[in-house]
Amino acid sequence: MTPDSTKDQNVTGIDPTTYDELRQIAARYPHKRSGLLPMLHLVQSAQGRITPEGIEACAEILEITAAEVSGVATFYTMYKRKPVGDYHVGVCTNTLCAIMGGDAIFAKLKDHLDLGNDETSDDGVISLEHVECNAACDFAPVVMVNWEFMDNQTPESAVQLVDDLRAGKEVHSTRGPKLCTWREAERVLAGFNDGLADEGPTAGPASLVGLEIARENDWTAPAVDGGAK
Repeated sequence: MTPDSTKDQNVTGIDPTTYDELRQIAARYPHKRSGLLPMLHLVQSAQGRITPEGIEACAEILEITAAEVSGVATFYTMYKRKPVGDYHVGVCTNTLCAIMGGDAIFAKLKDHLDLGNDETSDDGVISLEHVECNAACDFAPVVMVNWEFMDNQTPESAVQLVDDLRAGKEVHSTRGPKLCTWREAERVLAGFNDGLADEGPTAGPASLVGLEIARENDWTAPAVDGGAK
């Protein structure tokens, strides 16, 4: 089968709506294979993980091999080959978060949830994983839930967090919107707007210290061309 003959066909077994949305993502880019990362997020949103059908669909649309797609999907830890819970809880255990309490948080959650790293609770609600730096060191130790920040955590607050999620309570991230499910978050990462981009604060106090000092001292940036500040 030639590349042109597969352009408008879906022979992968993935559902037609998802296949059409995968094609929409590819069409956003001058070089359509640049859309592979968000396409994989959409596969996870639709199917709960990276599936063989999803890999084949991406390969077919992008006119590359399934091996090339699989190579990308297995390189990045954000793509999962087994089902993920409704809430993916990632505890940063890189150096700063670890010494500020990240290791203790992770140990406490493993004990409280009776889960190891990269495991999911029997009820399918919580997945637990230790993750690399989230670029939020000024709020350490940080826990991520479906890639939303939960800042300045303690073992006790982390336990309360997962208990609230398992109880179905509405939980808001520290610097962002209310928490959605992992599949819903994956759809956002695929580039589909959920309407919550402006919900919640976007910067916390630690990030704004420099701005506050500048305002207190009436500091301004040097003038640039035309005298603008």
